[in-house]
Amino acid sequence: MSDTNEYRNEEGGGAIHPTSGLAREAEEATGINAMSCYQCGKCSAGCPLFGITDLIPHDLMRCIQLGLEDRVLRSRHIWLCVGCETCNTRCPNQIDIPRLMDYMRKRAMEKGVEAAEPGISAFHNSFLKTVKHNGRLSELGMMRDYKMKTGEYFKDFKLGMALFKRGKIKLFSRKAGRRDVRAIFERRGK
Repeated sequence: MSDTNEYRNEEGGGAIHPTSGLAREAEEATGINAMSCYQCGKCSAGCPLFGITDLIPHDLMRCIQLGLEDRVLRSRHIWLCVGCETCNTRCPNQIDIPRLMDYMRKRAMEKGVEAAEPGISAFHNSFLKTVKHNGRLSELGMMRDYKMKTGEYFKDFKLGMALFKRGKIKLFSRKAGRRDVRAIFERRGK
């Protein structure tokens, strides 16, 4: 039996727990047992990304169960998932799939796997950078950093100007709680 297919069921019934591989590592990091997914497909039936991504939620769960790390970390779905939690509400086993997606994105970044959706990865990193620096989101600072990373300087210019005129984007942001937020980032090793 291969390393990724060895599982144990300590109580003789109930959920199956992985002994090795991607599912075990995900459970250790998140507390979510991917092995409790029995592929009913209810998560995928409600997913707004159905038909847009390469893997739908229950396919992604199966890849995690089988230890197909490369397939999971290179999928578009982990980058496009916005955590709407539709899958959560439909899952009969209450598996927190959005939390697993967060973990898989983090894992992909740590392993240096190029994001299947680089614009989303750049947005994610720009968002975290501005929150760490300012203690809160600075829309203008985040947009500046994002545009520098993607090289798409004028792509959303009209939309940005419209938001600025309506007061939705501020030139200067309050820098309240910077020390507290930086301490959170430092505790997390960021």
